[in-house]
Amino acid sequence: MSLDIARLVAFSGLSATQVQISVTSSNISNADTTGYTRKTANQSSSVTNGVGTGVTVTGISSTVDKLLLKSLIGATSELGAADTTNTYLTSLQKLYGSTGTSDSSSTGTSLANTLASLESALSSLASTPSSASLQSNVVSALDDVASQLRETSAGIQKLRSNADQDIASSVDDANEDLQEIADLNAEIKQVAASGQSTADLEDQRNTALQELASKMNVSYFTASNGDLQVYTTSGQALVDSTAHTISYTTAASVTSSTSFSAITVNGVDITSQITSGDIGALVALRDKTLPAAQSQLDQLAQQLASALNGVSNSASSVPPPTSLTGTSAVASTDALSATGTVRLAVTDQSGNLVSYSDLDLSSYATVGDLVTAINGISGLSASVDAKGHLSISATGSGNGIATSEMTSSVGSSGEGFSVYFGLNDIVTGTGAADFAVNSSILSGTSELPLATLDSSSTLTVGSQVLSSGSATVVNDLYDMLTGSRSFAAAGGLAATTGSFADYAATIVSDVASKSSQASSTYTAKETAQSTYASSLSSQSGVNLDEESARLSTLQNKYSAASALIQAINTMYSALLTAVQSA
Repeated sequence: MSLDIARLVAFSGLSATQVQISVTSSNISNADTTGYTRKTANQSSSVTNGVGTGVTVTGISSTVDKLLLKSLIGATSELGAADTTNTYLTSLQKLYGSTGTSDSSSTGTSLANTLASLESALSSLASTPSSASLQSNVVSALDDVASQLRETSAGIQKLRSNADQDIASSVDDANEDLQEIADLNAEIKQVAASGQSTADLEDQRNTALQELASKMNVSYFTASNGDLQVYTTSGQALVDSTAHTISYTTAASVTSSTSFSAITVNGVDITSQITSGDIGALVALRDKTLPAAQSQLDQLAQQLASALNGVSNSASSVPPPTSLTGTSAVASTDALSATGTVRLAVTDQSGNLVSYSDLDLSSYATVGDLVTAINGISGLSASVDAKGHLSISATGSGNGIATSEMTSSVGSSGEGFSVYFGLNDIVTGTGAADFAVNSSILSGTSELPLATLDSSSTLTVGSQVLSSGSATVVNDLYDMLTGSRSFAAAGGLAATTGSFADYAATIVSDVASKSSQASSTYTAKETAQSTYASSLSSQSGVNLDEESARLSTLQNKYSAASALIQAINTMYSALLTAVQSA
């Protein structure tokens, strides 16, 4: 081998080793950098005129297992969804309070415990129905139930609003990831065209892809030109030659009836295509999980209102109210489908009869006809007010009005007269969101309706027809609360029977079960994602021990190449001296 060829071999080895040392040093310094993969300086033999003249570095690359990366991307989407679901269901469970034992209402703060406190207050009142303080306790306990229903409902809608806001925030973050991928695509092509390594840029692009996957499930592939192209699961382009912006507009306010806008790309609705990741979980929570919880709560509130008002509308306070205004919307021209008899009476403050009449409801074709008949009763005035509610008032000073359902049956469900029109409702509202104790009772303007109008076949003017101090209504309220009743299927709960406290406990248990399941799912998804990440790291990540050993070996190679060059230089000097001496 000539000295020139030997020198070329030595210099090429020195240069290649220097590049390898630089690459290995970079591997060591970036060992903890997220998304960084081990880089290798690729080299090949140089041959000139059939003679080996050393080695050259042909490029710097990293090897990433595509199947492992795809598994990691999928696991990252599932972890993003599990994390978000777990966070929201933990918050939902807190809204429902803690449960206590069945024999003590003081050991928990859940709706079941609050209802148990109402049962306890009614039980105490039954022993002394005329006690003002015990009546006040019942009103207070009932108001606690109403407040908790409203607050829990408001909390559910607040969580839905938070989810809606978080969707918008995650969409913004996803758009940043998509733009970063598109920018890196362009940069990778530019760097590749100049003959430089694109390995670090590809690492950054894979990291951006994982960030995107944590927010939404996607499909992707690397095109022949080196571009990473990203699509929704149904093929809507997110990144091809450019990044396509995802659009979403949050709702101004959120209630149980709010309709939300779609998540779109280029005008195409992709909401249903996002089934995982942070956004997928938020959409499911906002549109399915949380509305299901609201549905269960509304079932409880509606049944409770119906049961309470069913008892209160068959009773009256003493002294009786000067007027009764219904809660059901009606019009004078509405057909009246009714049978049986209802008794309307005017009494003084002590419950002594002033006047009364038993109306045969089958005689009236419309609500207007009924109003006319009531106006024909001495001492009463009736109308349908501006809000469409039947209103009946006692016209005499100091007098009040009381009703007895008697045999009345109104409407398709056959409710009593007072129940149908909602004349003496103890609570108001159409669901949990607006469930409230009647304002007149809560303010103390009216007393609890705990007396019943005498239902004897005939009544004598001046006789007492309303008597306070009876436990009959109190016991009816207690039995209504504690007795078994049917609850329809709602929010994923099957139809069931039991007391109100039982159903409330079932609701709380259902939410707790879902929260526990979400926590377990999160743990499992976290383990799966971590396993894939570890596998990918083992395959393409930096092993410090291996890289340190490699660096030591390369330094020895560098020293050997340097020594070889030094020896060749010595040989050149000796040859030159010999030639000059000849």
